[in-house]
Amino acid sequence: MSALDFYTLFRLNSSQSLQFSPGSSQAFCLWALTCFLLPASSNGLVRIGLKKRHMDLQTIKAARIARQEGKAGVGASSMVHDLGSSGGDIIPLKNYLDSQYLGEIGIGSPPQNFTVIFDTGSSNLWVPSSKCYFSIACYFHSKYKSSWSSTYTKNGNFCEIHYGSGSISGFFSQDNVQVGDLVVKDQVFVEATKEGSLSFILGKFDGILGLGFQEISVGNVVPLWYNMVQQDLVDDEVFSFWLNRNPEAKEGGELVFGGVDPKHFKGKHTFVPVTKKGYWEITMGDFLIGSHSTGLCEGGCAAIVDSGTSLLAGPTPIITEINHAIGAEGRVSAECKEVVSHYGDLIWELIISGVKPSKVCAQLGLCLFNGTSSGIESVVEKEHKEKSSGGNDLPCTACQMLVIWAQNQLREKETKETAISYLDKLCESLPSPMGGSSIDCNSISTMPDITFTIGDKPFSLTPEQYILKTGEGVAQVCVSGFMALDVPPPRGPLWILGDVFMGAYHTIFDYGNLEVGFAEVA
Repeated sequence: MSALDFYTLFRLNSSQSLQFSPGSSQAFCLWALTCFLLPASSNGLVRIGLKKRHMDLQTIKAARIARQEGKAGVGASSMVHDLGSSGGDIIPLKNYLDSQYLGEIGIGSPPQNFTVIFDTGSSNLWVPSSKCYFSIACYFHSKYKSSWSSTYTKNGNFCEIHYGSGSISGFFSQDNVQVGDLVVKDQVFVEATKEGSLSFILGKFDGILGLGFQEISVGNVVPLWYNMVQQDLVDDEVFSFWLNRNPEAKEGGELVFGGVDPKHFKGKHTFVPVTKKGYWEITMGDFLIGSHSTGLCEGGCAAIVDSGTSLLAGPTPIITEINHAIGAEGRVSAECKEVVSHYGDLIWELIISGVKPSKVCAQLGLCLFNGTSSGIESVVEKEHKEKSSGGNDLPCTACQMLVIWAQNQLREKETKETAISYLDKLCESLPSPMGGSSIDCNSISTMPDITFTIGDKPFSLTPEQYILKTGEGVAQVCVSGFMALDVPPPRGPLWILGDVFMGAYHTIFDYGNLEVGFAEVA
């Protein structure tokens, strides 16, 4: 996990190796943040201050370099994170180049300091090794030297991490890890001996400290947070994030182990249960653009609360509707428009006649039907695959999206003519394959609120919260905080609530009660 080309995906395979590669729905780089540790503990709390660097155009340029590097090496077999027990379900995650809320930890005795990402979307700790000789990236970051530590214990088991733009390999070691003024004893971590990507050179961090569950830990290593609890280093089995999104503030945010800081939120938290251990996964209800329901998550959608992803990620059909509503720059899809032109009337008639939505495209001969919904995969991803696969999946994908959009229009009681015209316009708002759609900064005040339903309560984001800005005056650039992510059933549709959401809502990760709580930031 690293400052990789915008949106990074994981695979955990049977050989206990973790693979990463840039996904089809890739995010435009928005934020790079540098941080330091404020090792203050009081009342049983361990506080880690997060300091933020302003987003700038140089950061965006670096992201593009990393993104282009990743595009050249993506293989279909390395584009997903397959949780072994999940039956091959696809769970894409990560965006480190956009999100670098960092802090400092120490490994060894005496402690050797490393700047790490605190990531709720993974569960391992890794840092560069002094035995990393042949990777340029290692010369730009701090390296762990086991010979300098009196508490080091050799492990030596090999670990390999694959990326679309390179790979990290190394081995497990064991040593004490200092977080704030607490010391976690005998923590197993990865010493990376090879970092084969320009992305790691561009990264502002040395390594990753995962705060997810052991179920997704490479090598089934006990995560550092587990050991912190088991060694009675914290009073309560919770940790909480406050991410300061004020670009003028000197304080970037705070991560608190063992409790919460009440000055960072208003009112009470709304708690919802973790539905599947691994990631911090919860169930989300309906999703609204302004006051209009999209209908996609009325029956519930999975959502992963992930401090390692800066943007908000969701299904392509909904991100397309958001793009249209906020005037985001999109990608015109000829295939989408062609399906509207040839099949729009038929799609409408089949839906109103009562045909099951998942069977509409099969009845039109655009999709195969095997008794279950095939799920919606990004049109952009299909466009990348078409030449190499020789398949004809684009019309099917476009049809499936049009079915969802047509259903929404029916709910709004629109006429067929109005609805089909709207569908054609949406074909011009598909998320760009580069992600991070550009926005007219002068139109922010006219954009709608976006609302998530969690625990039967609305959690709204204003345009000022979901539009990211850099520069000033005529040089100001505005970018949407949403990106496309398509996960097929039964795990999908899936949302990732990254730092754009966590910046608006103080977030508690309750390990003891297996809950996640949200409250408005103070």
